[in-house]
Amino acid sequence: MDNQPTPRPGMVRRRVASFGYAFQGVWSALKTEVHLQFHAAATVVVLGLGLYLGLARWEWVAVVVAIGAVWSAELVNTAVETLVNLVSPGYHPLAGRAKDVAAGAVLVMAVAALAVGLLIFGPKLWALLA
Repeated sequence: MDNQPTPRPGMVRRRVASFGYAFQGVWSALKTEVHLQFHAAATVVVLGLGLYLGLARWEWVAVVVAIGAVWSAELVNTAVETLVNLVSPGYHPLAGRAKDVAAGAVLVMAVAALAVGLLIFGPKLWALLA
């Protein structure tokens, strides 16, 4: 016999709503953040190039994880900047440091994603050009 409680309808509704809030957050950031718009354009290019070059399954895994990590870092950076602006509307060195560190996290992930892209796409593109 299964001893797990039956989920209440209200709880399920709240879980579904939380996905809506999350999508709303991504959409809001995408509309207002130039860097995220750049990442979105880069995502479209990379996915199209991957389809054109016929990436192997493991290559797709690496590319998708890299894309997801960059987007996640950018979204966390946006959240940190928004929160810092809320609690410290005027200039404060610690507020600036928090923003710089969050932006640095995006930079580190973007460089790592670029390395993934070079390792996966580089040889394929080089072979096309040769």
